[in-house]
Amino acid sequence: MSISSQEICILPNKNNLALLQTNGMPGNLYNICSNLPATPTRLERLLRDRELRKYSKCLNDCEAELPSSTQDCFSPDLETSTCWFNDEELLEPVSASRSLNDDGERLDFRASKQRLLVVANRLPVSAVRHGEDSWQLEMSVGGLVTALLGVKEFDTRWIGWAGVNVPDEIGQKALAKALDEKRCIPVFLDEEVVHQYYNGYCNNILWPLFHYIGLPQEDRLATTRSFQSQFDAYKKANQLFADVVNEHYEEGDVVWCHDYHLMFLPKCLKERNSKMKVGWFLHTPFPSSEIHRMLPSRLELLRSVLAADLVGFHTYDYARHFVSACTRILGLEGTPEGVEDQGKLTRIAAFPVGIDSERFIKALELPEVQDHMKVLKQRFAGRKVMLGVDRLDMIKGIPQKILAFEKFLEENPNWCNKVVLLQIAVPTRTDVPEYQKLTSQVHEIVGRINGRFGSLTAVPIHHLDRSLDFHELCALYAVTDVALVTSLRDGMNLVSYEYVACQESKKGVLILSEFAGAAQSLGAGAILVNPWNVTEVASSIGYALNMPADEREKRHHHNFKHVISHTAQEWAATFVSELNVTIVEAQLRTRQIPPPLPIEVAVDRYSCSNNRLLILGFNATLTEPVDTLGRKDSQINEWEPKLRPDLQEPLRKLCDDPKTTVLILSGSARNVLDDNFSDYNLWLAAENGMFLRVTTGDWMTTMPENLSMEWVDSVKNVFEYFTDRTPRSQFEVRETSLIWNYKYSDVEFGRLQARDLLQHLWTGPISNASLDVVQGRRSVEVRSVAVTKGAAIDRILGEIVHNKGMKEPIDYVLCIGHFLTKDEDIYTFFEPELPSEVPASVRPQVPTQVRTSTAGSRAALLLKRNSMSAVEQNKSYSIDGDTLHLMVTDRISFQEGSSVLDLQANDYFSCSVARKRSNSRYRLQSSDEVVTLLRELADHR
Repeated sequence: MSISSQEICILPNKNNLALLQTNGMPGNLYNICSNLPATPTRLERLLRDRELRKYSKCLNDCEAELPSSTQDCFSPDLETSTCWFNDEELLEPVSASRSLNDDGERLDFRASKQRLLVVANRLPVSAVRHGEDSWQLEMSVGGLVTALLGVKEFDTRWIGWAGVNVPDEIGQKALAKALDEKRCIPVFLDEEVVHQYYNGYCNNILWPLFHYIGLPQEDRLATTRSFQSQFDAYKKANQLFADVVNEHYEEGDVVWCHDYHLMFLPKCLKERNSKMKVGWFLHTPFPSSEIHRMLPSRLELLRSVLAADLVGFHTYDYARHFVSACTRILGLEGTPEGVEDQGKLTRIAAFPVGIDSERFIKALELPEVQDHMKVLKQRFAGRKVMLGVDRLDMIKGIPQKILAFEKFLEENPNWCNKVVLLQIAVPTRTDVPEYQKLTSQVHEIVGRINGRFGSLTAVPIHHLDRSLDFHELCALYAVTDVALVTSLRDGMNLVSYEYVACQESKKGVLILSEFAGAAQSLGAGAILVNPWNVTEVASSIGYALNMPADEREKRHHHNFKHVISHTAQEWAATFVSELNVTIVEAQLRTRQIPPPLPIEVAVDRYSCSNNRLLILGFNATLTEPVDTLGRKDSQINEWEPKLRPDLQEPLRKLCDDPKTTVLILSGSARNVLDDNFSDYNLWLAAENGMFLRVTTGDWMTTMPENLSMEWVDSVKNVFEYFTDRTPRSQFEVRETSLIWNYKYSDVEFGRLQARDLLQHLWTGPISNASLDVVQGRRSVEVRSVAVTKGAAIDRILGEIVHNKGMKEPIDYVLCIGHFLTKDEDIYTFFEPELPSEVPASVRPQVPTQVRTSTAGSRAALLLKRNSMSAVEQNKSYSIDGDTLHLMVTDRISFQEGSSVLDLQANDYFSCSVARKRSNSRYRLQSSDEVVTLLRELADHR
């Protein structure tokens, strides 16, 4: 089939950027060509990608079964499928098709496999050295290795530590060469780094914390003392992994980082190459925020993980805990799609891992497996077989499992010689005292139960401290009647999947801990238990052993269907597909993000101008960055904003420059601006421009005469009520607005309270009032409709022009601020044209004479109109004891107004601070960059 135009979407790249950009307007993209087809939704892209995978698998299966002569009969016109791939900035469909060349030979144009770099702490092989340059490699066992064994959709390379110390260069080269044949790339770590990074930080701090295991009380002081050195080793090891990835990375590769060992890796990779596709997946549980916040390095680890494009977990619960930690600990915004930080969205999702089910199903047909099954059936003839396969680990709940089995035998003595529990306990970390103690405990319990309920010819528990080979394990799964998984906390537990895959014939029962991640996938067909409740587990054992055949079949059918459809291949393919789609969506969002301010260009245009206007916000623009979580003294600083000390000198230089007019435009009250700027020669506009004064004069108001403030008392009562109900919240009464701030309250509780507050406002005090409710990140502000910075700026500029008696046109404007969305109309004030979506009712009514002027911008038209508003008569009134002058607009001649502004498009710089989603042309990351910019301007007067 041919590719329809509806299936192609082209995103802006370096070559076509100019075509998509509005003429004459540098910076942010405001319009995209209207003739481009609609961009596919996330669901459409994922479904199309899924269909392509099915098609490719079906095609490969058909080719494997058909003779070669039959394979040539495929029609090239019928063999086209489209998948979306992301090639740098251009999104193109890649076709899977076949055709014939000029010589009649068949050519295969199917898309080549995407390269996948799997980065994990350990390689999937174990290396043993034989001589100076000879290595023996053996396949390792483990959950991640098991899950990825069947992944054939990608050209996969595995990067990781080989598990051995190789200090000499000859040995490293020989090992790298041997591993290359296995498509593996080694990361070499010395013994000290391994001890501090792997044995220390990973296994003694992160692993227990993520599994809700507290550190032993007697070790806490020692752990605290050594924590920093272990964390430094952890960061160093992650950087070594990043160096190897960067060395082997090719453009277009997908880098998939795995597990808690490499939480710092996404940040290291993105710092080196921001366009790299990076995903991170956690194979353990992620704890609740209350547990995670105990980590001294909690902030760094969370931010490092958020550098990834896609973050995956086994279950929704783990993903929810991660988002909650980012919200409560970092103060970031959690959304249904993930975590957002200043416009950058890290997608958070659940991807339950699977197994290569086909490998287990086919293994049951092998002669060696059939032989093992025969032996086992003979050995346990006449007895029900229960099975547990676990690492000998404290989170696996082996003691709880055995005690529950003992409880069952106590309550059901008739089953003593009719059931046997086979427990396979694979030893791990045998050199750690806690694990040695656990092994002794398990052996003691098993011995006691066998001595109590066993006989000379039979014992109820067969316990093995070793692993089984694959064929023995499959046979054991197949003959088992009941599998018992009692994990106290487990990321997923693939043993349950393996058991189900091998039970198509016997249709045994799965008893599964509700604390295992697999419970969310297999819970409908399994018997879920709380492993801590020994009585409940014992009762479940009895129910499973006596379960009717029809119920066993229904339960097994449900789980078996899930296991064969949610395979390791599908898990990996889904994750990489989501990652590709996430990159595409990030590029779509990037089109809406203003580019960084070109400081050199802004300074150069400033130097070439003769009459400059600098409009500066105050909070988060000229103040120090504030810790949003309220640590140390940040709360006091936030409520008493102060001008940054390092801005005092450059600001004074700019204010003293006769060619420059500086306006501080803020939502703050008049007294706050007076306290910070009274010593500077500039203009102050308080409360979003409703009050204005030059520092050498008195305050005047720019408020419309018909502005009503009768609503203040009723809104104030609501704010007082919610301040009392919300700890650490605060409200502020200003002369033209009221603000309720819950920045330092519990984030989730504050959001709920804000939602409740808004409902009270909309159904009560402001239901019929002409008011705006402005929702900030963690604040609610109520103000009159006419109170915005954009609405006030034209009146303010008219007064400034008249007061200074400007004759030379303003030829440079720089507008910088951390403004709320409601106030960003100030950014578009100086733009050449009004956006088409602006209603006609709010368009400025410009006299005909001014419209024909050559100034060429909306700001010019408005400024000409308002510069005619000279204050030729002064009226005054009092607010809170202060005498304010009321601006009365009387027209003056058009000749004076028409010469006020001569602003070209490249002489206007609107810039948001610490906001990526903005209507401004450019952005600055923080007030630190504002300092750099103003210093540069001050030095080029």
